[in-house]
Amino acid sequence: MRVRLAGVDDAERIAEVHVLSWQAGYRGQLPQALLDGLHPARRVPRWAGAVRQAAWPARGVLVAEDAGDVVGFASLYPTVDRDQDATEVGEIGSFYVLPTVWGQGVGAGLMAASVRALGAAGFASATLWVLATNARAIRFYAHQGWEPDRVARDDVVDGITVRDVRYRRKISVAASRVQPRECV
Repeated sequence: MRVRLAGVDDAERIAEVHVLSWQAGYRGQLPQALLDGLHPARRVPRWAGAVRQAAWPARGVLVAEDAGDVVGFASLYPTVDRDQDATEVGEIGSFYVLPTVWGQGVGAGLMAASVRALGAAGFASATLWVLATNARAIRFYAHQGWEPDRVARDDVVDGITVRDVRYRRKISVAASRVQPRECV
């Protein structure tokens, strides 16, 4: 497995990983009809745009690939949370790994590369949001050194209100010395 900067050619596969991850990871947490109605083609423009707007080291998309196939991705950028300083706090806006490779170290490798990339951008800490009922993701984030910071928000997904909780972790000084291309 290797982690690299995403290119526009990756947008279709990123969209597929996004949908498949939602369908498996949110089963029982979001209505099944919503999950069944997800289509990767609808998400391709979003991910193509995110890749085109990359401004490394502070903004972009990383992909994890195994044998040349994209099996996970993370979108990184300065925080958009109003209670945070965007010059000090980076955010992982999306973090998804193909369900068929869960538990095989792909997520851990992608997370480590994401934290290194945020450090290379000069962020002192990072945040991410997770569905409050997503016990599997919360266990993973906790294992990777993330801690809840007691901030929560309601989000609307396809007309359904869900509760998200924010997790935070410090970024080490050593990570901030890594250059962006070296961290992937």
